[in-house]
Amino acid sequence: MTSISLPATATTQKTQFGMRGRRTLADLITYILLALFSLFVLIPFFYMFSTSLKPESQLFEWPIRWIPDPIMWENYVRAFQELSRIAPGLDFWRILGNTLFITILAMVAELVAVTIVAYGFARFRFPGRDVFFILMLSTMMLPGIITLIPIFVIWRNLGLIDTYDPLVTGIWLGGGAWAVFLLRQFLLSIPKEIEEAAIIDGANTFQIYYKIMLPLIKPALLALGVLIFQGNWNNFMGPLIYLNTPVKFPMVVALKFFQESLSKEAPKWHYMMAMSTVMAAPILALFFAAQRYFIEGLTVGAVKG
Repeated sequence: MTSISLPATATTQKTQFGMRGRRTLADLITYILLALFSLFVLIPFFYMFSTSLKPESQLFEWPIRWIPDPIMWENYVRAFQELSRIAPGLDFWRILGNTLFITILAMVAELVAVTIVAYGFARFRFPGRDVFFILMLSTMMLPGIITLIPIFVIWRNLGLIDTYDPLVTGIWLGGGAWAVFLLRQFLLSIPKEIEEAAIIDGANTFQIYYKIMLPLIKPALLALGVLIFQGNWNNFMGPLIYLNTPVKFPMVVALKFFQESLSKEAPKWHYMMAMSTVMAAPILALFFAAQRYFIEGLTVGAVKG
């Protein structure tokens, strides 16, 4: 009795089909787990948004009423009316303008500072370069509380307390060491031949930096921009220490000021949640709008080819 064997092509196709099916099943399980984890993470945000739209009588209902009835969109207006009552002159547009002013200027300053420093460490050879780079990275090990008092004393002696200078101007003197490290790795992955060709064509150092290097590290700059924007938008300690006048407060300090003021009265949690939603919305919108560039910026320099 003779056995019938399948052609080699049929066997190969069957093997490929089996591998494709297992890969599809693994991807499906991965997507389901990611969806469940995302839902778990988003529950607090949905609860915050839901609470911001509730009337006061539904704040502490159990079981939780996830969809308010009725939906109180006017809570957002009343929340900032309450803030203006507590601190005259501090309305929504004022604190939004303060926040954007601090955040955007600080972000631009830090991006400019770290790109210049990273470019110097990555593309120039000078005595003590590696030692200075290690010393810079070692500053990441220092808790911020250690330098808090000396920096405050410096700004106080300069007479710049209750101004935006400590929050913006100081960043021009140097950005975060982590950002310099990240950009340096990107710049090291750029072939040296590109720079040499530009030098042969007559480009100077600034032209190479501005017209060649910056466009090549654009994904990293966009990723850093998102992280730096988030860090300055949520910066609470800096404005709390250096700003004394309520009309100069950014949103994060105004939110805490609003909470402390309302704690002396009957807590209005729906107004607190309304202000918290307004504060969180720009960061979420920015991340979702730039997530493709954000992920690319964090991964494109991971492999040095």
